Amino acid sequence: MKRWWDVMLGRTEPAQPDLDALFALPSAAVTLQAATGLAPTGHGSVCFRSAEGEAFNRLQEEVVDLLAAGNGPAVEETQDPYGYTWLFMRHPPDRLGELVTDLHAVNSSLESAGFGPSLLCSLVCFSAPTGRGLALVYLYKRGTFYPFAPLAGQHRDGALELQVRAALGDDLPVEPDLDRWFPLWGAPGL
Repeated sequence: MKRWWDVMLGRTEPAQPDLDALFALPSAAVTLQAATGLAPTGHGSVCFRSAEGEAFNRLQEEVVDLLAAGNGPAVEETQDPYGYTWLFMRHPPDRLGELVTDLHAVNSSLESAGFGPSLLCSLVCFSAPTGRGLALVYLYKRGTFYPFAPLAGQHRDGALELQVRAALGDDLPVEPDLDRWFPLWGAPGL
């Protein structure tokens, strides 16, 4: 009965995150390179709003230590002007699967510790020999991806973003609402 009322009143259930969708990125990268010439750079980030308290600080340290264990990538932590924390990782460009695994580990660790609502997005960077760049952005709260192609002067390459959306429609769950394709000016790796 409740579901019927929700439909009548125009309420819908929010989309749920599906972190396993990140594992589709390596095959989507093949499609992206064939369609646009954009190849993985090996750079990726997770963006979240830090929570107050020792438990969150300890978890964040554990995640960074886990990623850097053994011969893992050094993790750079930065703060943006909006108060979000970025964990930035570099892998060799031909090791996209390892980068995706690390991004998944960060997201999963925060989610399983109860900090899922703090997660904003994850991104994986691509570039072309011509120098143009692009990030595939995973929106945690929506469980979808969108392309972000920054240009100089805080402009976007909208044509490239739409081309990528068309190319990846069968490989990734692409965010249908273009209003949710927000810019990530100054994101690490771009």
